[in-house]
Amino acid sequence: MILFHSGDLNVRRLEREDAPLLVRWLSDPAVLEYYEGRDRPHDQTLVQAHFYEDEADEINRGIVQFKDRPIGYIQFYPVGREEKEEYGYADYAGKIYGMDQFIGEPQMWNRGIGSLLVGGMVKYLLEVEQAGLIVMDPQCRNHRALRVYEKNGFVREKLLPEHEWHEGEWRDCWLISYNSKS
Repeated sequence: MILFHSGDLNVRRLEREDAPLLVRWLSDPAVLEYYEGRDRPHDQTLVQAHFYEDEADEINRGIVQFKDRPIGYIQFYPVGREEKEEYGYADYAGKIYGMDQFIGEPQMWNRGIGSLLVGGMVKYLLEVEQAGLIVMDPQCRNHRALRVYEKNGFVREKLLPEHEWHEGEWRDCWLISYNSKS
């Protein structure tokens, strides 16, 4: 099932048959440098546990395709009460969605595909899911991703010190948001 389509890019629902793609992408040190960590390469067992076992969760998982070729992964989900409190949105009345993504084929980096993906997902979340606010928490050192997000209307809201355990240490992240009212 296609979630959205934008030119040569589309996002479809993750299927069980996609597990080998996730294993390949999440065992590539270039991808792991920014997603999961080079000390956490994923094998089939870890991919099954991380992406397929908890079917009761509210995470919507998708495969990113460019010109009908799978090149990455994206997920989006309603932000829970604990995250709302941590981020300072406990009193926010509208729907808040979080999203995470990566392009798993490094040769496809720096070609504008990330911008197409983020822009398309923002549009989908606003129009289909009726999100009022979309948030992400990228690591501060992920300058390429931050440029893509800001180019697509995300704003740095606040620093989250030592927010994510990555490669054996706590890393600072930015809370960034896209407000449907902006």
